[in-house]
Amino acid sequence: MAPGVELGFAAAAEGPGAAWRLRSTYFPSKVGGRPAWLGEAGLPGPAALRCGRCQQPCAFLLQLYAPLPGRPDAFHRSLFVFACRSPACYRPPGPRGPFRVFRSQLPRRNDTYPEEPPPEEPPPGPAPAPPRRLGSGAALCRVCGCLGPRCCGRCRRAAYCGPEHQALDWRRGHRRSCDQHAAGDDSADAIPEHNEFLFPEYEILIEPEEPEFPADSTDDEQEAEDTSKDTKEQEELGAAGTADEAFQSLDEKTLEAMAKHETEEEKIFRMFKNQTAAEPEQIIRYCRGGEGPLWVSGENRPEEKDIPNCVCGAKRIFEFQIMPQLLNHLQVDSLGESIDWGTLVVYTCAESCGGGSEYLEEFIWKQDYSMGCTL
Repeated sequence: MAPGVELGFAAAAEGPGAAWRLRSTYFPSKVGGRPAWLGEAGLPGPAALRCGRCQQPCAFLLQLYAPLPGRPDAFHRSLFVFACRSPACYRPPGPRGPFRVFRSQLPRRNDTYPEEPPPEEPPPGPAPAPPRRLGSGAALCRVCGCLGPRCCGRCRRAAYCGPEHQALDWRRGHRRSCDQHAAGDDSADAIPEHNEFLFPEYEILIEPEEPEFPADSTDDEQEAEDTSKDTKEQEELGAAGTADEAFQSLDEKTLEAMAKHETEEEKIFRMFKNQTAAEPEQIIRYCRGGEGPLWVSGENRPEEKDIPNCVCGAKRIFEFQIMPQLLNHLQVDSLGESIDWGTLVVYTCAESCGGGSEYLEEFIWKQDYSMGCTL
């Protein structure tokens, strides 16, 4: 990706068989469906892809193809984000929780892809079904497309990441086709393109952000940096008894401090809305090591100490953020709790270490809206 802020937009694959662009050999950026793995070795195992709160398998959320110019060892480079399907796991803000992020990178000359760019025309014939195995021989789960070390005890051919997805696939029809599958008739038990565990699939189109503000307009940004995080007034409210009694007990200085806090929160949220107003459909903001994230609130921002260093010892830097607009494409609204966030911010190794074949875990931070501030 080029320097400067780049925006990502969700686009439905148009026309029959258009999903070919979302396969691994075309180095896609995409939302939902199954991951289009970059490296075929060292995939994260089932334990690494479980939610940090409920311990259920995470679903593939999105991936970005983000090679690093001038880095031969990162000629191909993709970032993969996985998210829990349980709305209850999204209540607390902060690090990781219901998310997992992994990075894979390869040199131009590797054992998986040719050195020349992939063709821009679709391959001949019908669109291929989701792969059962990678070229390396690694089996993939029939439900989620992640590493599948577990197999059906009857046919010994259907692979799964764990018992949850084996049970789901059994209910969805594998029980009826298992005997035919055992006889070697794969067509009798073809893997469906989509299922209820997967998020809807879209291509991510990347475009540079057009500047909307003068380069020297920094007043609002400076004011946002001075946001008060003091919660003393809220503690006084809780200790004062009823709301009316607490309000009467506050002196003028305290009331002014509370009003200032509310005003600054509103100002930060207004900046967020103003910055995204020109392109309200953006689902990604990408700027590795450059302009920082666009926060939706002055609360629950990570400090430097909150962002752990990479396993290589290097600091992690901001690379991209996932915007709340993506939720509109995921079909996750419900009458009760829903999957929700204000923004998701991904930090990656500043050195982009690990030129080998393994997938390395990176860091993600979830920020929610302040009370009273929502899109």
